[in-house]
Order: sequence, then structure tokens, then C-alpha cells
Amino acid sequence: MSLEKLVAALDECGRRGISADLWLRDDDAVEPTPALDTLLDLCGGFSAPVTLAVIPEMTNDRLARYLDVSDIAQVAVHGWSHTNYAGEKEKKQELGSHRDPAVVLDELQSGLDKLHDLHGGRLVPMLVPPWNRIDAGIVKALAGLGYRALSVFGPEKSTLPPCLNTHVDVIDWHGSRSGRDDDVLFAETAARILSAAENGTTTGILTHHLVHDDNVWRFLRRLFEVTAEHPAARWRSSKDLVDEISP
Repeated sequence: MSLEKLVAALDECGRRGISADLWLRDDDAVEPTPALDTLLDLCGGFSAPVTLAVIPEMTNDRLARYLDVSDIAQVAVHGWSHTNYAGEKEKKQELGSHRDPAVVLDELQSGLDKLHDLHGGRLVPMLVPPWNRIDAGIVKALAGLGYRALSVFGPEKSTLPPCLNTHVDVIDWHGSRSGRDDDVLFAETAARILSAAENGTTTGILTHHLVHDDNVWRFLRRLFEVTAEHPAARWRSSKDLVDEISP
């Protein structure tokens, strides 16, 4: 079973005397919902911090007030409006080369400022591009806007600001558009933990609370249970991780 691979990967980290650091990013938060209740209750039960990638244009103080009672939720900037500007035959992208860069950067500045006003110290100055895609020219300008990190999906690349990426996506976007098989998710998580152990990086789990099915919730609960019982596993907040990679 792939769950055994996960335990074996954690055991290997323990033998090496290193921590298997994990972090959780959840995309597309806008307002309080029953699904968000479920996510925060689950994370809170295991003291696992979660970073909500919030769409600035669509959110307001309802979400901010809702999160005021949470001690495990942080907020990052999820583009501006989550609007696709790519052509019909292109992959979806909001932060691409399809518009005047000045317009894109103005939106990203507005998004950072708005979420700071709403969330204060809960905000991590990290950009999460919608669909995990962003033009390289936009990336180069992020530090000047006040962003300290960039978070997409896949192996980290050398960028400024530095990347804090996710590596395991719970949803099958190219097939069923529902939760992926548990065995596949545990196997991918185990493989990433071993890879991260080699280079001193983290394992990022990517979730999407608005579209979770029972399979996703079951996987997350089992993942939290296994990691809670293993001394090598450590769930980290994105704020602490960003402080480490972007002093």
C-alpha cells in the first residue's frame, strides 16, 4: 500500500535525523462556506497550519472576521480576480503577457494592499498565481511590489522572490475533476518527502476546499493522522517558511 510508502519515507527522514516539513495551501477562498468550516476544523484538530489563497477582488471583511477566531489560518494573494485572459487554445492564465504589464502589476499591488488592510498580520506577502501560471517578466517585478515569495505547482525554480511551491494536488483536473485516488496521493507525497530530504526543501500539499469530495477529506484526515503520529513529520506555516527562504 502507498500509505506504507509514506511511513517508510518518514522513517527514512527519522533515520537521517532530519524533519519532513510539510505545508498546506488551499486555493480560491473568498468567503465563509461550510466547506471552509470543514477544512479549518480538520486542520485545527491536528494543529496543521493552512494558507488560504484568497482572490482579492471577490473577498471582503466577512472572511476576515470569520478568520479572526482561527489560529491556524494564514492568507496569501491569489492573483486579483481569477480571470482568464489567455486565448481560446491557450492554457488559462491571468498573469500572463496578454495584457499591459503595468495593468497586471497594478492589480497585484491592489491585491496585496487590500488583503493587508483586511487581514493584517494574517497575510503572508506571497503571490499564488491563478492556475499556477505567471509570466517571467511579472515575476521579476514582484519584489518591488512588496511580495516576498511566489507559490506555484511543481519543483522550485530559482526566482526572486523565491518559490514556496506545492507538489501534490488532491484533485484530478484533467480527468474526473474530483478527488484523486488515495494510493496515488500517498505515493506522490512519499516520493516528494524523500526528494525534499535530499535538498532540504518542503512538501507542499495543494487543496481546493470548494470542490472536495469524500475521497479528498478522507485522504487529508489520514495524512494528518499518520504525520501526527510520526516524530519526523512537521507541519509548517507558510509565514515561517517564507521567513526562512526570504529573510
